[in-house]
Amino acid sequence: MTEQDKVKTQKPKKDYLMNDESKNMDREPVIESDSYKPADKLKGKVAIVTGGDSGIGAATSILYAKEGAKVAFTYHSSDDDAKRTESRLKEIGAEVLVFKGDVGDEAYANEVVDKVVETWGKIDVLVNHAGEQHYQSSIMDITAEQIDRTYRTNVFSMFYFIKAALPHLTEGASIINTSSITAYKGNPTLMDYSGTNGARVSFTRSLSQNQEITDKKIRVNSVAPGPIWTPLIPSTFPEDALESWGKDGALGRPGEAYELAPAYVYLASDDSSYVTGQTIHVNGGVIVNG
Repeated sequence: MTEQDKVKTQKPKKDYLMNDESKNMDREPVIESDSYKPADKLKGKVAIVTGGDSGIGAATSILYAKEGAKVAFTYHSSDDDAKRTESRLKEIGAEVLVFKGDVGDEAYANEVVDKVVETWGKIDVLVNHAGEQHYQSSIMDITAEQIDRTYRTNVFSMFYFIKAALPHLTEGASIINTSSITAYKGNPTLMDYSGTNGARVSFTRSLSQNQEITDKKIRVNSVAPGPIWTPLIPSTFPEDALESWGKDGALGRPGEAYELAPAYVYLASDDSSYVTGQTIHVNGGVIVNG
């Protein structure tokens, strides 16, 4: 059986694994796999995942719940996705908080953190995952409004959530920032998005060395996904670009969110106690030397 065939056999168990936009795809995204074996790696921990309603964020939230964490996740607009993911986390047995709003709004970040601390008393894991991208073949088509929106969601939000959470992060806590393969190899049709991910990588490295962080033994790392098949992809790229999308790596195929989420578990758990300032590349075998 080829690697591609193995992935095709990983069928989602229930329709909560699907995103509303899945009906527009040739194939459905898979955010959960029966092959994952939890081991209480996050038992008793409190985690915040921004953009946790679908795709990679939902896959990560689900594994955190399976590993015993209490999970708070944010989302922007898709109520149906948020309800599905919330229901799945509760089905697993997790305590859950859900917040709708704009991560690029500092007041919203403060509101989320305040409610989590009021409810659970601490924060052990902060995953800055929420992001957005816009396909533009010419830089001349990238408006000031688009630049502001992309950077506000992808970069400003990290500062807002970290500033809000830092006083409440436990000693040895973990901050995980989602970056992207585009930070390393670029993308000619996602120029502003690629720029934000370069910022995320540099910020991750810088924050990990900051004395305010090191004094509390907080670890700061990043996950740089390659081509992962989520609802964002067909909604971003033109149809003719999807045929070859994600096939340039050694494995010759796009990845699924469930294949990426264990990296977030590793960085959130004590297994990565000697890892900080680093980026884990989950990209199907694209060598980026970074």
